Amino acid sequence: MVGSHLCDFLLTHTDWDIYGMCRWRSPLDNVEHLLDRANRKDRVYFLNGDLNDYVSLTGAVEESRPDYVFHLAAQSYPKTSFSAPLDTLQTNILGTARLLEALRRTGGVDPVIHVCSSSEVFGRVPKERLPINEECSFHPASPYAISKIGTDMVGRFHAEAYGQKVVVTRMFTHTGPRRGDVFAESTFAKQIAMIEHDLIPPVVKTGNLDSMRTWSDVRDAVRAYYMLLTVNPVPGQYYNIGGTSSCTVGDMLSHLIGISTAKDRIRVETEEGRLRPLDADLQVPDTSKFQGHTGWKPEIPFEKTMQDLLDYWRQKVRSGKGFLTR
Repeated sequence: MVGSHLCDFLLTHTDWDIYGMCRWRSPLDNVEHLLDRANRKDRVYFLNGDLNDYVSLTGAVEESRPDYVFHLAAQSYPKTSFSAPLDTLQTNILGTARLLEALRRTGGVDPVIHVCSSSEVFGRVPKERLPINEECSFHPASPYAISKIGTDMVGRFHAEAYGQKVVVTRMFTHTGPRRGDVFAESTFAKQIAMIEHDLIPPVVKTGNLDSMRTWSDVRDAVRAYYMLLTVNPVPGQYYNIGGTSSCTVGDMLSHLIGISTAKDRIRVETEEGRLRPLDADLQVPDTSKFQGHTGWKPEIPFEKTMQDLLDYWRQKVRSGKGFLTR
């Protein structure tokens, strides 16, 4: 999701050539609108690479010779990390180390590098510590969160030890069109769209609805990432980034149901398989450090983000494709 929106932003707001790394088996759904440009080599290029294959990373760095690197790649699904913890740790921690080593060891390459950590590193934060600032202690609530602590530390280490121009972000919940259906708000929107088209019974299956989240729009997020690397970047610094609309996952679901054409017939049921063994239940950020440094502020309201997400799934469902109700 984020890489595709970042590419859209950069095509509009810069004159840069953009190299997107992907695995040979990566789905291209989120970048379908960019494939014609890639075929014509019109500022968009796809490189084969894998965070778990160092040779492919050195090849991607040699071919692109980047001025800026947005390292967004990860095993990014917290719930999946409980069933695949070793893959999550391998990809996110060692994958980041491999990428930074490939960048460090390629002659004539010295880019400004964004290493994307996550607000999940803070995990289970006591209420008295809200809003969460950058110095809040880490208390991870999933193998994914642990892996992102490693990502965070590896990035900052490379800045301090090797002088690489690495800047780290802890982005809080961000969503919008193209959001993967393994995330709560997106699976809810998908299920609602399927209900509206009478493809499934009028029941939205949920996990934990009590977690507090602060929501931002992915399009605000990628604008923040661009400013991170272009507005006086300070190597080794780390920033919280997030929105201003806070509510529980349950309140978010109620909003989505409220804007549905099927709102009068939808029921909500908790499904055991959607619950995590442990959850980060209070995610409310203090973003004053990043806003003070760059001047960035979120611009897209929660209501538009949710409307656009639901409309995205409505369009996908209308296409006639089949979908799991995961």
